[in-house]
Amino acid sequence: MEPVPMGEDGATPDQPDRPDRPTLQTTVALAGEGASIARARHLAADFLTRIQAEHGLRVSQRALDLTQLVVSELVTNARKYAPGPVLMDLRITGDVVEVVVWDSEPVLPTARATDAERVGQHGLEIVMAVAQSLAVRREPVGKRVTARIALLDDPAGSIAGRSPV
Repeated sequence: MEPVPMGEDGATPDQPDRPDRPTLQTTVALAGEGASIARARHLAADFLTRIQAEHGLRVSQRALDLTQLVVSELVTNARKYAPGPVLMDLRITGDVVEVVVWDSEPVLPTARATDAERVGQHGLEIVMAVAQSLAVRREPVGKRVTARIALLDDPAGSIAGRSPV
């Protein structure tokens, strides 16, 4: 399971939200069961570490941890509920990292009602709580789930770009 090159070293310059900063990305095909989830987390950490070292972008430890958590939850859902291949795309756009997971299952996920008694099936709720935004889009084949996470901690004290309650 190697990254699919998107240009030199897996990074693709593009026109992002901020014209002074290129979009950097890597895409990987994830195969197998449990091992692909751990591998996806490691690839996400390696990607953000490489972005810091090679491009000088600041990435907080919190952003690194949240990205790995989001990757774990989204890839787990894809492996658990979708037959066939899973693709993960990581890209830096402006001051956020986008985690995009595609799978072949056309049914869109929905967060379940809060239930303290329920064991498991909280992944989407977790992603919604820690990401700046979450978008789910049906594709001609399957679906694409995109979560956006701020690269830097919010100096105003909000969590993941949301105002404190």
